[in-house]
Amino acid sequence: MKLRRLFVIIIVLFLASSCQKAHIVLTDSSDTLFVRKIDHLPDDFIMGMDASSVISLEDSGVTFYDFDGNETDLFKILAENGINNIRIRIWNDPYDSEGNGYGGGNCDVDKALIIAKRANLYGMKVILDFHYSDFWADPSKQMAPKAWKGLSIEEKAEALYQYTLDSLKRFKQERIAVSMVQIGNETNGALAGENIWMNIIYHLMANASKAIREVYPKALIAVHFANPENKDAYLDYASKLAYYDLDYDVFASSYYPYWHGSLENLSDVLSQIADTYDKKVMVMETSYAYRPEDSDFHGNTISDESLVTKNYPYTIQGQCNAVLDVIDTIANKTSNGIGVCYWEGAWIAVGTDSYEENSLLWEEHGSGWASSYAKEYDPKDAGRYYGGSAVDNQAFFDEHGHVLESLKLFALCRNGNILPVRADAIEDVYLSVNLGDELVLPEQINAIMNDNSHQLVDAEWDANDVSQVVTDQTGEYLIKGNCDGMDAFCHVSIINFNYLQNPSFEEDEHGSRSPKGWIINDSGNANELYVEDKVTDSLDGSKHYHFWADSSHTICFDLEQKVDGLRSGNYLYQISIMGGDASDGNIYAYVKSNDEIIAKEELQITSYNVWDSSAIAFDHTETDALTVGIHVECNGVNNGAWGKIDQAILNYMGE
Repeated sequence: MKLRRLFVIIIVLFLASSCQKAHIVLTDSSDTLFVRKIDHLPDDFIMGMDASSVISLEDSGVTFYDFDGNETDLFKILAENGINNIRIRIWNDPYDSEGNGYGGGNCDVDKALIIAKRANLYGMKVILDFHYSDFWADPSKQMAPKAWKGLSIEEKAEALYQYTLDSLKRFKQERIAVSMVQIGNETNGALAGENIWMNIIYHLMANASKAIREVYPKALIAVHFANPENKDAYLDYASKLAYYDLDYDVFASSYYPYWHGSLENLSDVLSQIADTYDKKVMVMETSYAYRPEDSDFHGNTISDESLVTKNYPYTIQGQCNAVLDVIDTIANKTSNGIGVCYWEGAWIAVGTDSYEENSLLWEEHGSGWASSYAKEYDPKDAGRYYGGSAVDNQAFFDEHGHVLESLKLFALCRNGNILPVRADAIEDVYLSVNLGDELVLPEQINAIMNDNSHQLVDAEWDANDVSQVVTDQTGEYLIKGNCDGMDAFCHVSIINFNYLQNPSFEEDEHGSRSPKGWIINDSGNANELYVEDKVTDSLDGSKHYHFWADSSHTICFDLEQKVDGLRSGNYLYQISIMGGDASDGNIYAYVKSNDEIIAKEELQITSYNVWDSSAIAFDHTETDALTVGIHVECNGVNNGAWGKIDQAILNYMGE
């Protein structure tokens, strides 16, 4: 099998070197995938795919299969399904001193050339992604290549220029069709070990741009950043690029729906940059999970067992709709948007039998995200957490290499593929039930349809699961159900509900004298009496009620809250206080029924961050008026008396 794959690759490269192009027929329909039409898509809109790990995967025994179940070159499958650009990351020297690869595809120029030839054979252009590092470059790390260690910024700039020039000349000699060259990868304030903008842009990026223009003058030059949810940072990046007058064409962004904010924000910030600086913009990296489960015994970046995150379920259709929305945003809602590139859509498991077997392949061929050999270069991250693919559940192929229906979206979105609307996934239900209350399960719950709309569908719940729920004690339960033939899940939490409004004063602005939901009765003349926003002085959250008086002033106030609508039963009330420098203190928590104190417990303030809290158990009749509160009365000594009040709790304890 391995020899046959090697023979196929040799034939592919021979055809590519002969400038022959394979005949490609685009996918034109699907019986199961709903794909809405994306209007106004230009013919040259970039439908990209990063496939940088493919050589290492194939060396590890991975094969790919088309929709007919035939073993097929990955790049033929991608081209037939609308991918027109292949993105390839390039590291300077991803090998240790013994020649062992760091992993992540061991993506050097040699491997990039092989990938580029295969992509070109099937009519796809390539986007070259120079990391200017020997291994992963992203917002958390931008390490200089080993060969550039200790160089001055001028020497490093010259080395970067020569490396870029020599590398691109190799692609040019092989007549590789390059559409775009990327200067750095997610360069949020750092590049090749530099973290000063003048060094990054004026010296490094400018020299990269110069080399690109000399070898591939018609290729677009892209800069690439991450975290578009931080709009101010993006605008600052663009401003810095303009200030140093960098020669570039495309401002590119990563956009992962799990982390990077709304599509509306993405469109807004990229449009502002495009309009202000007359640049093209695109999403250089995106992806979405088609299921939460792992398949290669190495944990994934997205592994939430919850079916729904953000606006899409973890299904093949959900993956499709997530990417369609990104394409639509860039094509129709963003100024000068030119394309979208999916990240590593073929990085699947190298085996499904055991971690031990896979680990040998990851180490030998670099088909995992990192090998143990990477510790030489990156001991803090890759050297500790090396292993397999972290995105196998976000690929467009299953763990056995069979293509998923969702890959068709890139071809079908130009004309659409409209099917009858049906349920694709059922949203999990989360119920919080107060201690002692009756459990009432919803008769209908939300279904996410294949067109990404939402509809209510009837739910039937498992009677045995329901019978296991005990509502007179706290606990967590999972109740299974059925909706329209699909599994449904209701997560039930029996909680001890806090009946107090704004119990930790988090709803108030700093400086508020009268907290929301509370009444302040002040008969003293304290210097300070207000809600304070200071997390280090809080027991819960970041706010608390603060008081202080110097030795010439007095503290005497009640802070209380009326609670209506409680059923009859036994309750527990408590409130916490800490402080210092008080004398002759009279501090207590209290419970009033019909404006008469029926129970109270003494509290003390002694020193900083030593909190006192005494619980008051009492019976309540629902027809009576209930008030709970704290009385604080004390005089200052020397520097005055002070304190903090926080975390008031009123719980129902039963009949």
